[in-house]
Amino acid sequence: SFSALMMPFVLSPGSLPFLYIDWEVQNCIPAGTVQQALLAGGENSPSLKYTRGELSAVEFLQEFGQQCFDIANVSVPVDSFLLHLIRKEMIKQLPIMAEAVQCIRAEGLKTAVLGNSFCLLSEESFLPLDRKQFDVIVETRREGMSKPDPRIYKLCLERLGVQPHESIFLDDISQNLKAAAQLGIKTVKVVDTAGALGELEACLGFPLQGFVPYTRSVRATTEISKSRLQKYLEYVLGGQATGPLVLRQFGHREPPLTYHVKLGDRSLVLKKEPPDDLLPVGPAVTKECGVLKALSEAGVPVPPVLALCEDSSVLGSPFYVMEHRAGHLYRDVALPGLPPSQRRAVYTAMSEVLSKIHSVKLRAAELEHGGEPGSYVQQQVQTWTKHYRAVETQVIPAMERLIAWLPLHFPESQKTAVVHGDFRLDNLIFHPERPEVLAVLGWKFAALGDPISDVANNCMAYFLPPPFGTLRGLRERDLERLGIPTAEEYSQMYWDHAGMQHPENWNFYMAFAFFRLAVRLQGLHKHSLRGE
Repeated sequence: SFSALMMPFVLSPGSLPFLYIDWEVQNCIPAGTVQQALLAGGENSPSLKYTRGELSAVEFLQEFGQQCFDIANVSVPVDSFLLHLIRKEMIKQLPIMAEAVQCIRAEGLKTAVLGNSFCLLSEESFLPLDRKQFDVIVETRREGMSKPDPRIYKLCLERLGVQPHESIFLDDISQNLKAAAQLGIKTVKVVDTAGALGELEACLGFPLQGFVPYTRSVRATTEISKSRLQKYLEYVLGGQATGPLVLRQFGHREPPLTYHVKLGDRSLVLKKEPPDDLLPVGPAVTKECGVLKALSEAGVPVPPVLALCEDSSVLGSPFYVMEHRAGHLYRDVALPGLPPSQRRAVYTAMSEVLSKIHSVKLRAAELEHGGEPGSYVQQQVQTWTKHYRAVETQVIPAMERLIAWLPLHFPESQKTAVVHGDFRLDNLIFHPERPEVLAVLGWKFAALGDPISDVANNCMAYFLPPPFGTLRGLRERDLERLGIPTAEEYSQMYWDHAGMQHPENWNFYMAFAFFRLAVRLQGLHKHSLRGE
């Protein structure tokens, strides 16, 4: 299996020779002059010395102009040469290559650019790509070496943190590929873009098109029948279900299984019960589907449900289909890229929608409930303790102490409201241009229960470290500088919206929230031990 992909700039293969020819025609220069002038001198050619940073732009143009004169016996307008290379229409990333990079990163592979770069007359480095798409960028000019020097491949591998046999290198120049292959790197020659992507797909084993944010290709262990699904959707949606069906899977590993379905112009989400699972799933998808319909009618922003299928013969277990809500999903609670004022607005919107959820009046029949009124927390502790025992792989003293401590500190009284059960920032879809919640996701633990448990779950991020697996935390972050309210300020936002006082036994609810998180992580650990 591969862990990383290295490539030159994500532009059209062979575009530079075309640009050379175009410039020669425009300036009445004999054909082939530019290519010959750039390569004259081998390792000491003007182009290689320039890309290694040994020549400034002015010095390069002087040497290049002299070489052209020696070859063609004509003076050439060298000052226009660099400007011609960076014409707008020629420096755009190829959309299909950019999408391929997104698909590769969605699978957890690292990406790197390893390119022979150059600078402009202003001495500014020229690198026409979206740097956020790459984990590592190695510019020959900055490193003082260029392809096919083996040292530059080794440098790129070192920065990626991978071995040669774990990486793939794309290039359109044979000598560059040969040097990489001699180090043990898998190589793909880019003669044409479509052919190179086809070969790369074969190497990687997953598609490099059809990217949808927050998704990856469908895992082999969770594949479903596309033909049976398409037949079902054609029956349910009628004339709206036209075109080829493209299936991807949302990245989280917890049940229910969640897929993105592209059918013609329709973007849908399918949630399906796993046939067998160690993790608690909360309400079955049948129940969750009913919850979403009821919440939608009550004015809570949730995706519209289109259909429920309880016939396991279709896809192996019950599932439901809903509209895909496009928008922005913030996976990092620090909200990088937003100004401080917008960060605070996002947190304000989050607290407002949580209080709105808790104000909804639904019948007990529409939600799972915690047995007798006011016993939600007690039942939840029992349920999660039972789940922990089911996924336990070794005795963890801290967990045993917490399991003993929680029943001794149950709240004396509890409010009862609609409880989301897993309320956090990355379960909210925001409007792409303003801090407005378009949809609340992740209702598998919805119940009638104690609303304070939702607030505590929402505040866990304040006490988690910044990198915490797929979660992100705010511990030790400068919240004032970021513009993010503190845990006390955020929870007070909620108490003000809900007309409540800060509970004296707040620490109990936080301990319970972290207990649930620990059980879920233990379940994922046991999954990994089973190779899933």
